[in-house]
Amino acid sequence: MNGRTPNNSESAGIGQGRTLAAALAFLLLFCWRAQAEQSLEVAWNPSTAGGVAGYMVYYGNSSSNYTQSIDAGTNTSLTVPGLQEGQTTYMVVVAYNAQGMQSPPSNEISYIVPGALSVLSKAQPRSPTYLSFVAAPGHTYTVQASVNLTTWSTIWRTSATTNGWVQCEDPEGANLKMRFYRLVMQ
Repeated sequence: MNGRTPNNSESAGIGQGRTLAAALAFLLLFCWRAQAEQSLEVAWNPSTAGGVAGYMVYYGNSSSNYTQSIDAGTNTSLTVPGLQEGQTTYMVVVAYNAQGMQSPPSNEISYIVPGALSVLSKAQPRSPTYLSFVAAPGHTYTVQASVNLTTWSTIWRTSATTNGWVQCEDPEGANLKMRFYRLVMQ
């Protein structure tokens, strides 16, 4: 200690530094992974019934419980925005006439929104590491691993034929103190 008492501006600087450090720690602890919103392009065949003035798309996160809707007007396609990775979205389309009366809904479709790679906790030491992610049809997914973030090796590859969760195992992960993973979609 130098025996000097800090003036008000020095005290304020120290307090601001601590506040900034606390805010940064909070962000790192609670916002470590941003969940990106995604969108989905949907399309349907036009109704053959007369008097159709437009179409409504209803969607939500549980079957037959649609909490949101989008009026497509006379278009037979639209983009559904704001979908969260890892969630299943259910949707139907209805036609409506000039008076606003709606047709029965189309068949319901469901879509699992693709997302980031999740590493599942090891149950016991020396047990395999499991990785999970959502895959979309028509894509090939490659899981790669590294111990230094410089050299990557492919540990698993699959081609998705349906929309859903995929899980793979990294048996080598149990033998390593630290392991990094990345998911490559083609």
